[in-house]
Amino acid sequence: MNRDATTYDPHDHPHDHPAERRLATVEAGVDPGHARAHADAWLSDVSAGYGDKIALEHVDLAVEAGSLLAVVGPNGAGKSTLLKLLAGLIQPWSGRVEVLGHPAGQQARRVAYVPQAEVVDWSFPVTVRDVVTMGRYPALGPFRRPGAADRRAVDEALEKVSMAEDADTQIGSLSGGQRRRVFLARALGAEPDLFLLDEPVTGVDATTQEDLMDLLEAEARRGKTVIATTHDLACAAQRFQQVAAINRRVIAHGPSSLVLDRDVLARTYGGHLLVLGGQAVVLDDAHHHDDAAGGEAHFHEGGGRDAEPRRRDGRGRGPGQDARRTRG
Repeated sequence: MNRDATTYDPHDHPHDHPAERRLATVEAGVDPGHARAHADAWLSDVSAGYGDKIALEHVDLAVEAGSLLAVVGPNGAGKSTLLKLLAGLIQPWSGRVEVLGHPAGQQARRVAYVPQAEVVDWSFPVTVRDVVTMGRYPALGPFRRPGAADRRAVDEALEKVSMAEDADTQIGSLSGGQRRRVFLARALGAEPDLFLLDEPVTGVDATTQEDLMDLLEAEARRGKTVIATTHDLACAAQRFQQVAAINRRVIAHGPSSLVLDRDVLARTYGGHLLVLGGQAVVLDDAHHHDDAAGGEAHFHEGGGRDAEPRRRDGRGRGPGQDARRTRG
């Protein structure tokens, strides 16, 4: 059942918390049972990878219900792998992963996962409304057709992302930023309790980024949990509540101000971090993934409605080097 913002309280047993406490984590060794009880996403000593290549090792993390969490780290740090573990798309090599109080994958109807890259045939005659309606299918089951409530949820989601006027537009004709809005609308239309978003604001214009972050903040205020990877440290510091800095392991987890800590940045980014004139500058490719998957296309602004998405197979515009600056 989805949470009602007027009644939802993650603390369903009586106890007190310090006003400025951090959520206890297994890694910190502070009351791991408490952390697990309040966590929508919980990993204990998790290692995972692809083939014989490790992507994450000995990860401990607890993300409390209602969190707006940015996951940051360099290329190949395991950020996308973390989301796939929580979505139940891959299994850990070792350790435990729980989502919404159950093993990952068992509460799929309450989880919306939006990868940075979508495997899509952009020439297929599917409209914006069709794509957003797909977010309702897991709850419908195999034999039910969308009803009035489903259509209403789809319309509301399209309004939230300012794509209602394009509801009947073929998906392939949209710009990269518009596609990001549509796939976020698909997640919103599913009315999940947990959002898992891989680079939701990468490659979009400033207005789109602000609009999407406003939506994610609103979902967190409603008691939903939002976990999003990002390469934009300024966005992580200014628009998220918490940050998890990872580089195969969890380097730090706490308030978003951690991304302004030079020691945290140095331990997270290592050789990707430069200090110029007293400022820490992160050099990173914002479009790298932990594993390559053929046919996936990235969404980027530029070139109008018919602009081609950036691809990882060498076709189209190639990824560039991004510099993310933060105060030291």
